[in-house]
Amino acid sequence: MSQARINEKGILPVLQEELDNFESVVGEFIQGDWDPTAFQAFRLRMGVYGQRQPDVHMLRVKLPVGEVFAEQLETLGTIAREYAPLKKGHVTTRENMQFHFVPLTEAHEALNVLGQTGLSTREACGNTVRNVAGCPLSGVCHEEPFDATPYAGAFARYFLRHPVTQSMPRKIKTAFSGCEKDCAITSIHDIGFIPRVREVDGQEERGFKIVVGGGLSIMARIAPTLYEFVPVNDYLRVSEAVLRVFDASDELRKNRMKARIKFLVDRVGIDEFRVMVESELEKPWAQVTIDPTPLLYLDDEASDAPEAEPAAAPEARLSPNGDAGEFDLWAATNVEPQKQDGYFVALIKLPQGDIMEDQFPLLAEITRNYSSGRARFTQQQNMALRWVRGESLYPLWRDLRDAGLAEPEVNTITDVTSCPGTDSCKLGITSSMGLGRAIREELATIDLSDPLVKSLHIKMSGCPNSCGQHHIANIGFHGGSMKGDGGNQVPAYEMFVGGSYQDLRGQDEARIGMRPKGKIPAKRVPEVIRTVLEFYQGNRAEAETFNSFVDRVGLAPFEAIAAEYQDLGPLNRENIDTYMDWSKTVLYKVERGEGECAI
Repeated sequence: MSQARINEKGILPVLQEELDNFESVVGEFIQGDWDPTAFQAFRLRMGVYGQRQPDVHMLRVKLPVGEVFAEQLETLGTIAREYAPLKKGHVTTRENMQFHFVPLTEAHEALNVLGQTGLSTREACGNTVRNVAGCPLSGVCHEEPFDATPYAGAFARYFLRHPVTQSMPRKIKTAFSGCEKDCAITSIHDIGFIPRVREVDGQEERGFKIVVGGGLSIMARIAPTLYEFVPVNDYLRVSEAVLRVFDASDELRKNRMKARIKFLVDRVGIDEFRVMVESELEKPWAQVTIDPTPLLYLDDEASDAPEAEPAAAPEARLSPNGDAGEFDLWAATNVEPQKQDGYFVALIKLPQGDIMEDQFPLLAEITRNYSSGRARFTQQQNMALRWVRGESLYPLWRDLRDAGLAEPEVNTITDVTSCPGTDSCKLGITSSMGLGRAIREELATIDLSDPLVKSLHIKMSGCPNSCGQHHIANIGFHGGSMKGDGGNQVPAYEMFVGGSYQDLRGQDEARIGMRPKGKIPAKRVPEVIRTVLEFYQGNRAEAETFNSFVDRVGLAPFEAIAAEYQDLGPLNRENIDTYMDWSKTVLYKVERGEGECAI
């Protein structure tokens, strides 16, 4: 196949021949000329995912390190307007952009529109190397030893369409952090990279700490360290060895539900897995150096940034229009200084990751006016504008306010994370998006001035698979069901407490939360959160963090809190709401199909 790209913008090459082939294959499938299972695997490699609703699909746009250009934001807005009936896009916890309810017959048109500005869906789904996540501060972080972005781009380019990675036992999720704070949460990924430098013969050598075998969902694990240091001129070769060992593990293919690389690493141990990797590196294919230099993603953002006036930065926090209180709160919670003098990163809170069709062009214009014409999505389902001049912060806030996107306190307890749940996912058990909205409404009625409370994270998933990353939240929930009056089903959640991860402002290192026994009816979860916060504030030691409090008191008190809310009551007119899920108007019933991730 020709490697001619449609558009040179962005990290991943989009090939017209591939898009034309997709259109042809879809036509053949509709005519009955393709085996459904084979077509499904083909469709997933093209980033087109089946939904729980028949005859419509989700398109997942792959955005390495979350980066998106202004013209690409406009294109994403076109997709939301022309192809997505919900008229919105959804930012995922892995920095992708998803569009739902797209008919299969229109998918090839949407993929062509995306390709014109260098947006790719290739291998965003299926048993492939999925999107490469990154830290939104890479390249502008005070603490980074070097910018990992070019190397993340090289990794994404090298393994895209790679013959080893087209049908592995399961998917591979990767992340590149910018420094030891690990803001990209490499520890919950299949493969993760943290940049490091060392001195060799008086010369600085760049490299990566490589971790392997992290993941959430079933058997949640923090990734152990494979190598403390791998030079940058060898990280692709070592990565390929890891993927070849994984791909050759045929025993994993016997049970796709337990086929992620973490199961192999957990079974043999990281030391034995390292032996397997080093044995792979002795094979003929590995005797050739894999130089990343031709593949590096070299993008000079600084050259496109507005000229900064460092002296103006302090005055930027003063509003001339009488709205200083609102602006100052936003600036205090949503703005981070860059290592480049006079520039700042402005974080835009996207409630539950949704961007409406009319907001895309506004965001595109904002990135042109205030940053380098680029932005980055984050794993917290938010957006980061880099290279914002200090004196531009107030007019930026004003424009964001006019677009409905100036909500303050990003990465705090009000910044709730949720997967789509039963809104679209075949595996969804509960309406996690509906619950997320309900929790935000409940939090708006609670005094959150306590800094230790404000710093907490709440995340939820519509099933145990943890697409909402509930395992690493201070307070997390995953969907389930309960039996109620007359055998009727009730939407419910299991609670997790004490999880953590590093965000841009710190917190603790990543750890998996603990699960108190007992399910909570979905409609009672906001009340449970209120009670948990009151219990924490009323019983903690001075300056005791929530996770330290959980460690000290154990799970029993949280199980007692959950038990207070477990009485379902009869199914009658007064209590019927308990038997319906959030944002739904019919009696709840578990309707769960077969997921496509394992195909």
